[in-house]
Amino acid sequence: MDTLSRLIDRRDPVAADCACETILERFIRDPAALALAVVDHGMPVGVIARETFLARMEVPGAGDLSARAVMSAPPTVVCETAVAAEVAADLSRTAPETLLGGFIVVDEAGAYAGVCTAVSLLGAAAASPTAAPTSNLIERITAESREPVMNTLAAIERMRRFRLPEDAVACLETISEASHGMLDLLETAADLHRAQTAELRLEAEPRRLQDLMDEVEARWRAKADIAGLTLLVSYDGDPDCAAMTDSPRLIQVFDALIGHALTNARTGVIEASLKTSPAGSRVALRGRVRDNGALYDGAYLQRMFDDDAAPAPRSTLGVALGLALAGRAIGAMGGRLSAEPNIGAGATISFEIDLAAAEAISEQSVQAEAQGGRSAHVLVVDDNATNRMVVEALCEMFDCSTESVADGVEAVEAAKAGRFDVILMDIKMPRMDGVTATREIRKLKGPAGSAPIVALTANADPDEAREYMAAGMLCVVEKPIKPERLLEALDMALAAKEVIDKAAAA
Repeated sequence: MDTLSRLIDRRDPVAADCACETILERFIRDPAALALAVVDHGMPVGVIARETFLARMEVPGAGDLSARAVMSAPPTVVCETAVAAEVAADLSRTAPETLLGGFIVVDEAGAYAGVCTAVSLLGAAAASPTAAPTSNLIERITAESREPVMNTLAAIERMRRFRLPEDAVACLETISEASHGMLDLLETAADLHRAQTAELRLEAEPRRLQDLMDEVEARWRAKADIAGLTLLVSYDGDPDCAAMTDSPRLIQVFDALIGHALTNARTGVIEASLKTSPAGSRVALRGRVRDNGALYDGAYLQRMFDDDAAPAPRSTLGVALGLALAGRAIGAMGGRLSAEPNIGAGATISFEIDLAAAEAISEQSVQAEAQGGRSAHVLVVDDNATNRMVVEALCEMFDCSTESVADGVEAVEAAKAGRFDVILMDIKMPRMDGVTATREIRKLKGPAGSAPIVALTANADPDEAREYMAAGMLCVVEKPIKPERLLEALDMALAAKEVIDKAAAA
């Protein structure tokens, strides 16, 4: 079995008083460096993760800070004689954020030996016959890392309601941007792994392609302006042309290509375009993203969509993973991404895919249907205050008002008023658990006893889900909660309530 001594990155550490400007230069010169160790008098005192560090360096004046000001401390420290697969399994359970950001490896005398991240450990876990399957490990790392990031974003949303000094608002926005970046990285890594294991599913729905490009422009216009670049997004084709496509996945491809150009092209213009050519029952799509402000190595352009390709000098790990996922996604759609150097500077990345034609559905009608009548009053039941805050923030995003209680006893008392359209119920709580509370609520008469109840739980295997349904719950949303899954459950619950109300009125 591999030990850490064979897998660690033995790059030289940086001193605690080293300027961030110098550290930035190291990351730019060495795109394969995912983390750097920080030492003080030869002893490891912290870790600097590439992804988080590069995001922080966008703040004016950050280059003047020292390594001590930006490092994660204290670091997780592991001896180099430890078995890599066992370390991967243990950290994924106890400290998944450490796997993502990196940890310190020391020799048997306690002296610095190197740094390590999930990249090497996951490979070791896959090769070990005794370790958990790599797919399960990655899913677990993603899920358990996602929850604290979502909690951070929920706290940020709450803090935005307060009157804060300008400096505090700027710090809040920096934290928000870094948290969203980490969330995107987690989702991209999980999606890429699904693609590598043939588990990436495409869900084709009719989409008006002009609307798709309008959404791409809306997502990137402000970021391009902040970066001082000109973004030109164009659509060439019949305005009503629609196709059966997984539009979130196709937008994800444009996100990866534009994000790559934005990261590397410090000046000039970025052009993103989509051309459509209907032919009978099919529609040919040609997508393109072009920049003229970066210098790319020819060998890099040939391998930039490979799963193991090193990032471009100014790119982050998230950009590299996004490109690899884009290549996989376009491949799953029957196409191929290709990159060609421009004359002078920059590159043009393009793809061609052939899709089934569909009836045109306007973006406005889709949004009206999705938003129509969702406003509801929701009872949030959870013994964890942070979880309640997260769920309340998500409900507010979906135009729902909320009240919250801390256990099943309080939930039953609150439900007696009959004023809730939906109840979101945690399962494991003190005094009275969610299943018992649901049974008690179902004994109530009238609207109070018929309110749709949705289970919120990390315990959602089929047998447990059947128990929740038998108690009177409608469906299950697994923790950590994904916004899209909660939205789906709310829509389902409100549809069920409409049926119940009509039956009661008949």
